[in-house]
Amino acid sequence: MARVVKVFRTLRNHWKKSTFAVCVLSYGGHWLYGKHCDNVLRREACQEAREYGRQIIGPQEQLKKATVILNPAACSGKANNLFEKNAAPILHLAGVEVTIVKTDYEGQAKKLMELMEHTDMLIVAGGDGTLQEVVTGLLRRPDEGAFSKTPIGFIPLGSQNSLSSALHPMSDNKVRHITTATLSILKGETVPLDVMQIQGEKEQPVYAMLSLRWGAFRDVANSISKYWYLGPLKTRAAHWFSTLRQEWPQVREASLSILPAVPRPPDEPTHKPPRPNLLYRIVRRLKNYWNPPVIEAPKEPEPERWEEREISTSELVVSTQNKNPVQRRENDALLVCVEPDSLTVGEFITAGTQKAEDPFVSMPNAVKLEAGAFRFNPKQEGAGFFNIDNEEYEAMAVEVRLLPRKLHFFCSGERREQLLAETT
Repeated sequence: MARVVKVFRTLRNHWKKSTFAVCVLSYGGHWLYGKHCDNVLRREACQEAREYGRQIIGPQEQLKKATVILNPAACSGKANNLFEKNAAPILHLAGVEVTIVKTDYEGQAKKLMELMEHTDMLIVAGGDGTLQEVVTGLLRRPDEGAFSKTPIGFIPLGSQNSLSSALHPMSDNKVRHITTATLSILKGETVPLDVMQIQGEKEQPVYAMLSLRWGAFRDVANSISKYWYLGPLKTRAAHWFSTLRQEWPQVREASLSILPAVPRPPDEPTHKPPRPNLLYRIVRRLKNYWNPPVIEAPKEPEPERWEEREISTSELVVSTQNKNPVQRRENDALLVCVEPDSLTVGEFITAGTQKAEDPFVSMPNAVKLEAGAFRFNPKQEGAGFFNIDNEEYEAMAVEVRLLPRKLHFFCSGERREQLLAETT
């Protein structure tokens, strides 16, 4: 008992050191527990992947080949370590023949796609920028018709992984997010995604999976990180400082030409119908021989009817419908959102704070349109910059077209069910 009293007396007399020690031990314990949980997640994912590796294949079958485009600079240079710890063991245990290609500089992924040979699956390990480069390089190939059928897996390793929320269950735990995305590639379920083709006057086309943004909210969003020292107030502060430094209101003017959306054709059947029996096929051939079907001359395509309009807006957002790829749609369309140009400072700060969390949020009085394609021409010189899938490009006159269901991405079955539940 005397020893216990002595210990408490020592702690009381040195309360500053005691408090510091308790804080250090608490933080250390929390950190060790987090590491233990991460190791448990990795072990469970590897055990599940090992079951795929134990499957017996025929003597004429070959191992599946996967080409991984890895951006080591993603996530502030941590992407290579994240991939080696969390994704690579899963792929190897599953018996996949993996070829890892690491990029050394920005834009290299586009060039690498020009040299890529046939592969059973293409895996993008990085963030939004890496994914956009891979998709652009893939669709610029002369033989893109054949290579666009290759299923694509996306392992979210970047600081921004916008498409990941449509393909994988969201999680605050980085390890869980990466392992789930990698396992979804092994399971083989895919969803077709639309692609947005953005063509300038002289440059080669750029391809995007999600959106094109242009306007004041985009400009401020790119400067929020400068106010990191303000903590949770940095987003509001960035929008407020923007109203002081630039002319108010911050309005963009442009001319738009919009092509109406087209009805969405029915989905292709997932399973081929059974082949008719031999007698039925013989009768059908004889019938076609004696009464050949009349082949109608192909109709001339109708001229495109563009709708012209002038806009004045605080921000223009053009997006695909890939945020929910399993949602049933009547039209194959781009979603065009024209935000109002008359905003008070308070409305600008409030709307900007919401858009910083979700760029697809629109204001109640925004004008929303559906378009199969549209042409955009800013009126003023020095029109600023676009954000194309969170990558910055100089704003210029462009034509944007939708390529419906152009690429197939691996998708988690759990995430598919969640998205279906949201639409019902």
